[in-house]
Amino acid sequence: MISEKKLAEKRLTEAYKNAKIEYFDNNSKYIFFSDCHRGDSTPSDEFAKNQNIFLFALEFYFNNGYTYVEAGDGDELWESSNFKAIRLAHDEVYSLLKKFFDSNRLIMLYGNHNIYLKYKNFVKKNYYKFYDDYNQEDVELFPGITPYEAVVFKHKNTGQEILAVHGHQGDRMNDKLWHFTRLTVRYFWRYLHSIGFINPASPVRNAEKIHKIERIYSNWIEMNKIMVICGHTHRPHFPKVEELPYFNDGSCVRASGIQGIEIVDGKITLIEWSIRYDPSGDLHIRKKVLRGPKPIEEFDLRTNKANIIK
Repeated sequence: MISEKKLAEKRLTEAYKNAKIEYFDNNSKYIFFSDCHRGDSTPSDEFAKNQNIFLFALEFYFNNGYTYVEAGDGDELWESSNFKAIRLAHDEVYSLLKKFFDSNRLIMLYGNHNIYLKYKNFVKKNYYKFYDDYNQEDVELFPGITPYEAVVFKHKNTGQEILAVHGHQGDRMNDKLWHFTRLTVRYFWRYLHSIGFINPASPVRNAEKIHKIERIYSNWIEMNKIMVICGHTHRPHFPKVEELPYFNDGSCVRASGIQGIEIVDGKITLIEWSIRYDPSGDLHIRKKVLRGPKPIEEFDLRTNKANIIK
C-alpha cells in the first residue's frame, strides 16, 4: 500500500495540475475561511454558535471589496445529505454568500465533508436554485457555480503561485476512503459528536495527526517551491521565520471564534473574529490579528527573498 506521504504528494500534485488559475496583484483582496461545517441546526451543528460572528465578518469583507474563498467543508454534507435543511437553517448566510456570488467575488472549494460538490449533478440540483415553499416558486442561489478541488492564485507581475486546497488530500481516511468514513460519521459519530466525542478519523484534537499532515504538506512545498493555504485540521498556522510557507486558516467552529487568512495589499495575515467585552460590559464582535501581516513575496521559494532557513 502506498504510504500516506507518497499519497499526499501524488494528490497535491494532481490538485495543482488540475487547479483553476486565479490571477491577482497587490490591489486584490481575499479572505479565506474554511471548515464552517454548516449543519441543520440539530445539536451536532457546530457552526450555529458562531453564525453571528461569521455573518458580521463576512458583511465587513463584502462591504470592503474582498473576494471570499471558502476553502472546503463549508457545508456539513456528511452528517446531513439534505442540503435544503442546511440552507434553511442558515438562510442569512446563503443570502450573504449570494451577494458575493452575484458580484463575482465567490470562490468555493470542496473538502471531504462536502465532497459531493465535485459532482456537477449534485451542485446543479442543490446549489443553482431552490424552491421557495412560501411563494411557491424557484429562486436562484448560485446558478452555474463550479466548486473546485484546488485554486492556484498566480501573481500577475511576479508569477508567484499560491496553491489553495482544503487539506484532506492524502489523508487516507478522509480522501481515498471517504465513502466509508462518511457512513461512520452519518450513522454513528454524528450522535456521539453532539455530546462531545470526536471521530478518530478526524485530525481535529489529534495533535499527532495534525503534525503529520503539516510535515507532509511542508515536504511537498519544499519540493515544488509553491506556497500552500489550506484548512482541514482546524489548527490555524502561520509559518515562523525558519518554516516553509504552509498556511492554515483554522476553522469557523472553534469556541474562541472564527479564524481566517486575509490577502490584501500584497500581504498575508492570520486573523480571528470573536466576541469581546468592553469596560462597560457591552459585547462586541472584533477582529484580532494573530500573525502578520507579511509580504507574500517573502514566501516565494523561487527567489532569494524567501525568508526561509534551510
